[in-house]
Amino acid sequence: MGDARIARGNLTRRTVLQRAAEIASVEGLENISLGRLAAEVGISKSGIFALFGSKEELQLATVRSAISFYLEHLITPNRQLPEGIVKVRLLCDSWLRSSMGRVFPGGCFFFATSVEFAARPGPVRDLLAGAQREWIHYVERVIVAAIEAGELTADTDPATLAFELLSLLDGANSTALLHDDDTAYQKAATAILRRLRSAATDPALLCDPPALLTVA
Repeated sequence: MGDARIARGNLTRRTVLQRAAEIASVEGLENISLGRLAAEVGISKSGIFALFGSKEELQLATVRSAISFYLEHLITPNRQLPEGIVKVRLLCDSWLRSSMGRVFPGGCFFFATSVEFAARPGPVRDLLAGAQREWIHYVERVIVAAIEAGELTADTDPATLAFELLSLLDGANSTALLHDDDTAYQKAATAILRRLRSAATDPALLCDPPALLTVA
């Protein structure tokens, strides 16, 4: 009986956080509330309060839930790939597919919420900033591994290349959403491919287009 109750509680928590992340990706973390989620998910406000206790705790839990999603669906699959330039390219392609597929209705969860909290000190901003740092560091590590594998030129600066690639990803996300035009993802995929080819020791390593983002 106790195990069933715990399982129901965990399911309710996941359902609430999924809806909270969907709202936050479009309207921001400030627009999620205990009362709104109770009405939309179909449980009592006191039930939501028992799970999170405060709006800030709900916001923090929503961010952690989004972090877990990206770790499970983007980072973990990429870690299984052989080190090299193709791994760098496929990481970018996976991110583009996630945004293009509107896994979160507002595209990239962290693009929307980081802008919202960029100038607002506090625990939520700290958690968002930490998540962004970890993402940047992961991309840099994948690039470093490609350099060590001899597939990116030795003079490639990992931090600069990571910044360029991430800027293209964010630009595709924001342009596609603002103009309701998914060709931005195609343009970003093409630009990423060309940038990586320019730094590759053997550009032919990147000759095959990705399955869902055909590039020239």
